[in-house]
Amino acid sequence: MAKYEMLYLLNNDVTEEAKTQLIEKYEGIVTKMGGTVLSTDKWGTKKLAYPIKFKNEAYYVLTTFEAEGTVVNELNRVARIDADVYRLMVTKA
Repeated sequence: MAKYEMLYLLNNDVTEEAKTQLIEKYEGIVTKMGGTVLSTDKWGTKKLAYPIKFKNEAYYVLTTFEAEGTVVNELNRVARIDADVYRLMVTKA
């Protein structure tokens, strides 16, 4: 298993409960596919360098996990479907 870091930007307009559910959703994908979540850092609301979907702020989350490469493909697939995820970047640590 390889170690990955996933940085994703969430819609800042959703409630705190919805943000927590989204974070748990992506952590759940990792664990269901046999990976382990090492840490999740909630960076909070930050100003974007340029507007995304006409918004100037987003909620940043950094998750570090160990998993197979198929997990990364699934995370990318699910994030593209979710309207509350503005950007998702997964890198090998």
